[in-house]
Order: sequence, then C-alpha cells, then structure tokens
Amino acid sequence: MKNFHLVDHPLIKRDLTILRNKNTDQNFFRMALKRVSSILAFEVSKNFKLNSFEIETPLEKTTGYDLAQDVVLVPVLRAGLSMVNAFLEIIPEAKVGHIGIQRNEITLEPIDYYYKTPKNIDIAKVILLDPMLATGGSGAAALNFLKKRGAVECIFACLVASPQGIERIEAEHPDVRVYSAALDRTLNEKGYILPGLGDAGDRTFGTL
Repeated sequence: MKNFHLVDHPLIKRDLTILRNKNTDQNFFRMALKRVSSILAFEVSKNFKLNSFEIETPLEKTTGYDLAQDVVLVPVLRAGLSMVNAFLEIIPEAKVGHIGIQRNEITLEPIDYYYKTPKNIDIAKVILLDPMLATGGSGAAALNFLKKRGAVECIFACLVASPQGIERIEAEHPDVRVYSAALDRTLNEKGYILPGLGDAGDRTFGTL
C-alpha cells in the first residue's frame, strides 16, 4: 500500500463513529461527512505547490501566495456529491466536473453514463471524490475515464477504504495516491465494506 495515506485525526475518529452508527439520522450523518471531508481536503492539499507574488497590507508590502496549479474536483455520482461542498470551502478556486458510472448488464463492464469536466483537466490536479473505496471497480473505472480524456495528475479521496479496493487501485493506477479517513477490515460476499458505514449515498440523500 505504498500509495495509500491514512488520515489519522481525533476528530475523524469521532465523526466516523457517528457515520458508522446505524441510528445516526440523515442530518447528523451529512454534517459528520462534511466535517471529515474538510479534514481530508486539508490533508490532500498539504503538498500543493504555490506561486509567490508581492501584495500590500494596510501597513507595508509583503509576499502573498496562490495555487500554482488548477484543481478540478470530480465526484463520482451520486455519493461523491456529498464531499464536494467541504472540498470547495477549503479549495474555493477549484473547478468541478462530474462522472457517473454504471455496469453494463450484458458485458458487465463499467460505462460512464454521464461525464463532464473542465477543459483544462490535462494540466490540473484532479481529485476524484467517492466516500467508499470498496472493490475498487468504480474508482478504477473512473480513473480510466479521466485519464482517457487527458487527466495526468490524479488523487483519490474517500472516507472509508478496504484493503481489496486499495490493492486494485494500486495495481491499475500505480501513479494515483489514495487518501482515506479509515482503512476497514475487508469486504463481505456482496462487496460491502466491513465494518463500513452502509451506503453513503442512501444515508446522505435519504433514499434508504
């Protein structure tokens, strides 16, 4: 797991407890997910490069900074949408694309049913957002679609990851660094993460 980064933080542990609890209602689930996503955004952006330039304070001139590279957030529909606002609050200059992936019932291969990203994706730092990295199938497919359309520098940010999902991303996309708030034990026979937190999309949007 050379490209995996576990974001270990006391507040993440507290909020993951809220997210895992089956009795947490939709509103508290959303708020906890947003807080965890904010911490992830800080960690993901920690090594971003900066441009420096001169500015004037009310008292004197000093050095100011802005991001040296464009940032594009790409949530995987629909659960990834739950992470976007938190990332935008931390990286407000980021642009947002969207990708929707579903499995072809005949070929069983993933296909993108919706795809739209900014035109500068080839020179941007692209952050793929998806709360759950389970089997890694949709994540690997999303990264494939992004790279085919020009993305060069990609990061995967999630709330909970499985060892199997990380292994698949590292095998198929060894250049992609994965950031997660938790590394869970395994997958069950249906591909759900254990202990996990259930379906993040359903719990966020109230479609249980």
